[in-house]
Amino acid sequence: MRIGELARRTGVSERSLRYYEQQGLLPAGRTPGGHRDYPEQAVDRVIRIQELFAAGLHSRRIARLLPCMRDADGGPSEIATPLLVTELAAERDRIDRMIAQLAGSRAVLDDVIDTASEHRH
Repeated sequence: MRIGELARRTGVSERSLRYYEQQGLLPAGRTPGGHRDYPEQAVDRVIRIQELFAAGLHSRRIARLLPCMRDADGGPSEIATPLLVTELAAERDRIDRMIAQLAGSRAVLDDVIDTASEHRH
């Protein structure tokens, strides 16, 4: 499929798809005319890349991680190394800390909203 179709199907801009290719995250074949040509599984790959970016991973870490994942089901690959597993566990711990901080911030806002609402009635 061409880059425009992949962008439409994933909701990711063509510019981002070109960046993914440049970073080694999304391989693209070429048509005889030189246009990018993506296989069907590129849709799953782009979605997975988006999920990893949303989790706070940077492109270098994603590039190391993607070969260890199966695009269709996200299951672990046989080539996942113990070091990579350790790094991913550290990323998960970082995300857990962020979730706890956000929950604390939300609780503070809830208190302010509740207090402000009580004074209005």
